[in-house]
Amino acid sequence: MKFVVLVFGALGFGVVAIAGFSADRQPDLILRDAALGCLVTAFAGRWFWRVLDRAFAETVAARRATAAAAEAAAAAATVAAANPSLSTSNKTVPARPALQPKAASSSR
Repeated sequence: MKFVVLVFGALGFGVVAIAGFSADRQPDLILRDAALGCLVTAFAGRWFWRVLDRAFAETVAARRATAAAAEAAAAAATVAAANPSLSTSNKTVPARPALQPKAASSSR
């Protein structure tokens, strides 16, 4: 994280300093603006790096979960192929008898 802040800060300082020199500004104003540019780009770079880091971690976690699910499915398929008596696809579920509604009785 420190390296990212340093890189983005140096990049911001350099861009603002070059822009100041190309605009023919006074050196003291160029250095002041470059220092502010350094701070702003360092914080913006830190935020951007955190967003990228979080997105990368979420992507890795999702891919690992997908791989684990695929591995579990492959293991289940291997077990089912090796021992067909364990497979539940051949078994039938007995039908439940239909419920008959009660006759309405009138009591007056």
